[in-house]
Amino acid sequence: MKPELQSEHQWLQKLVGEWTYETEAKMGPDQPPEKSTGTESVRSLDGLWILGEGQGEMPGCGTVTTLVTLGYDPQKELYVGTWIGSMMTYLWVYNGELDSTKRVLTLTTEGPSMADDGKMVTYKDVIEFKSDDHRVLTSHVLGDDGQWQGFMTANYWRQP
Repeated sequence: MKPELQSEHQWLQKLVGEWTYETEAKMGPDQPPEKSTGTESVRSLDGLWILGEGQGEMPGCGTVTTLVTLGYDPQKELYVGTWIGSMMTYLWVYNGELDSTKRVLTLTTEGPSMADDGKMVTYKDVIEFKSDDHRVLTSHVLGDDGQWQGFMTANYWRQP
């Protein structure tokens, strides 16, 4: 039985397309930000899911491939998804919500600390549409002090 598409599923279709991106990441508290570029190809899976494959440079890792899935689970009333990258063995699992303006999707996940081997910490990725053809992804980690600390910003531009 095919599920009924909801407005939350339709929102995800805004991500479908060919994108280029530029990132700026803080690799450590005393280090200058590092920049990198790449591309992302996002397609729809029957309007229920989006699948995005990224290719690009990542500071400290060289050329990487990433895969993201995003969908909406009506029973949980949450956006759900996963993220993997060729530079690590961890499967990131997302849960998230769209804000009232319908421009900002905030996804949270738990994963290995980038600063403390063996420790698991909470992260959030925020996708904000500045326009139909420009979106910004910001990544944050929850510090021991309970404050979110941004460590990466990526600007995506839709290609014609």
